[in-house]
Parts: sequence; C-alpha cells; structure tokens
Amino acid sequence: MSPGQPTGGERAPVAGSSTPRPASAGSSTPTPAPASFWTPGPVPEGVDPFDHRVFACLVRAALADAPRPLAHALGLDPAALARLGARYFPDAPLDPGAPDAGPDALEEPDLRALLRAHRTRGIEEEAWLAAIVARRALKPDHLWQDLGLDQRADLTRFLERHFESLATRNVHNMRWKKFFYRTLCEAEGVVVCKSPTCAECVDYADCFGPETGGGSRA
Repeated sequence: MSPGQPTGGERAPVAGSSTPRPASAGSSTPTPAPASFWTPGPVPEGVDPFDHRVFACLVRAALADAPRPLAHALGLDPAALARLGARYFPDAPLDPGAPDAGPDALEEPDLRALLRAHRTRGIEEEAWLAAIVARRALKPDHLWQDLGLDQRADLTRFLERHFESLATRNVHNMRWKKFFYRTLCEAEGVVVCKSPTCAECVDYADCFGPETGGGSRA
C-alpha cells in the first residue's frame, strides 16, 4: 500500500471538496488546504506513468487555488473531470466544486482551439490537456510553474508527446507562453515583434530567458 493511502474503513479525502478535513478538537493548527492531503494513488493498469504524474501535478496545482472550485481551476466541466478521475485516480476522488468549467478569459478559447488543432493522437486526454493549459496559462508565472510541474523539461516533454506538430515548431526554445501567443497573433496577421529577427530584439531575454524556480510536486 502506498504511503498516505487510506486503510481499513477510512475514506480517501475528496479533492476539491468544500468541506476539507477538519483539525483536531482544540487544535490551533489551521485546516490544511486540499492539496496538502490529496494523494493520487498508484498508477492504474493501462495508464502511462508519465501522463499519470503530469495529471497529478495539474490536479495538485489546481487544488492549491482553493477556495476556487477545482473545475474552474482546471477549466474542465464536472463530466470531464469525473472521467479524468476515474481513469487516472480511481482511489483519489475529485470534487469539481462547481456545476461547470467556469467562464473563459478573452484569449482562452483561442489557445484551447490552437492546442486541440494540434493533438497528436486525438485522444480525450489531449482535449483535457488543451483545456487545462489554456486555463492555467492565465496565471502569472512560467507555464510549467502554473501547471505545477517540477521543471520546464516536463512541460516540453508532454507538449511534444500530446501536441507534437505544434511543439516541434518551437525550434528556438522560446518560452511556451510567448510561443503560444505569438503563434496566435501570427495566425491573425498581427505583428507583435519590435524587430525583424529575434536576435536583434531588445525583448529577447523576455522571450528566451531561462525559466527557473521551484515547482510543485505530485
């Protein structure tokens, strides 16, 4: 049995629940955030271990947004979230916390559509990832941090795995948010760069600088 898994008659905490695990009576310890006690469980049979780890990171990052509903933090409606949970985390229930995926930001549908248009295999997981990336990209940090991944290399790996035809166009290793939005602007005929080539641009470091920092772990 994996550490942290429920034993006997103990029920696994429901991730995203509006009623998190209470503190002990008389304790001054604050009630933990959902992300602090949710454990993804073992990799189910037939599930790719890397994909399992990626989705676990995404869920943890979204849970850290509490009290924001899990469905809103991931950009998935309850039905999609239920299928994701059943397939990847059958022993770790996910509570959407809302009846829908929440409102889209202005640019969110365009990024989601861009990713969906470049799905490698056309599987449901890639539709989920497109929605999650589009929603989490609205946050202020590097995209790999917004997604709760350990490092940029993990983000690059899953983009190349699930959105290969798009990811391989990032031949100069541009920061992923910059790359996505530049791609969207180019598709609309919008000129966003100040120089004819990236090497000559005064904003080069903003687009290609190192992406460092601490990531969440799942």
